[in-house]
Amino acid sequence: MTRAPMTRASTTRYAVVVPTVGRESLRAVLDALHTGDGPDPVEVVVVDDRPVPGELPLPDTALPVRVVHSGGRGPAAARNAGWRAVDAEWVAFLDDDVLPPPDWRARLAEDLDVDPDVAATQARLSVPLPPDRAPTDWERGTAGLADAKWITADMAYRRSVLAEVGGFDERFPRAYREDAELAVRVQDRGHRIVSGSRHTTHPVRPSDFWASLRQQRGNADDALMRRLLGPDWRNRIGGHPGRLRAHALTTAAGAGAVAAGLLGARRTALALAGVWTGLTAAFATQRIAPGPRTPEEVLRMVATSVAIPPAACAHRLRGELRHRGVRRCAS
Repeated sequence: MTRAPMTRASTTRYAVVVPTVGRESLRAVLDALHTGDGPDPVEVVVVDDRPVPGELPLPDTALPVRVVHSGGRGPAAARNAGWRAVDAEWVAFLDDDVLPPPDWRARLAEDLDVDPDVAATQARLSVPLPPDRAPTDWERGTAGLADAKWITADMAYRRSVLAEVGGFDERFPRAYREDAELAVRVQDRGHRIVSGSRHTTHPVRPSDFWASLRQQRGNADDALMRRLLGPDWRNRIGGHPGRLRAHALTTAAGAGAVAAGLLGARRTALALAGVWTGLTAAFATQRIAPGPRTPEEVLRMVATSVAIPPAACAHRLRGELRHRGVRRCAS
């Protein structure tokens, strides 16, 4: 991904699409768009992606804000509903929990003044972490967004290109992989994606005890990515190696220990239990060591490190079965 040069301010018409599930943080996003410098968007479309639409925290603003509904089918479907509802040349996607700075609109206008072969421009994200302690596992995971490619926390696409490729693949039901898959598909059509000059802050959302366990659902989406992009899909999106093989080994050792114990093979059960314990302890230690190491965080890491390997394997198997008929996309 190349970086767009600084140019004169663009007069290009753009719309803003913000998918939401009704979080209070939506108000801050819309307030930032209203009070910032730079050309106004043609329209701001807020996509309510709850199965049952309800009240939204919409501030009083002079911006033309419209609400559409996508039926709770996930962020890919919500963004599709948003960009299809507008007719501007560019569509700027924002998450409902980011904080655009006061110069966001002005910087976006500069970022949109690009060559015709540029299909999209990505903002540079910053994730503020606690200054007085080491970040938690959840906070470190969120901080990874700052280096991620093509994420739609703040990403602008030409509407014509979205129409050309069919938009986001709605088989991705979570905010996971759907943006990278779209970017690969767009670039396979010969378009370019560049990094813009605008900055956006992505605060760390609150999390509960089992948040990292729920994230393992994304393994099912990894199965879809493999089907669509081939076995080298991680390299194509600039991703890091996954832990699925280690999780599979841990799960197999644990299941084997239980099975051997039930069959009366005590020595085998003890040996496999030792393997499981060692792998689980190493995984937990790897997650605990860079964190604040508070009792609550240590307990959370130990408990979730026990539960994550079988959950990851189960979700990946579910994804492989669900998407077994998906054919690889032609480049």
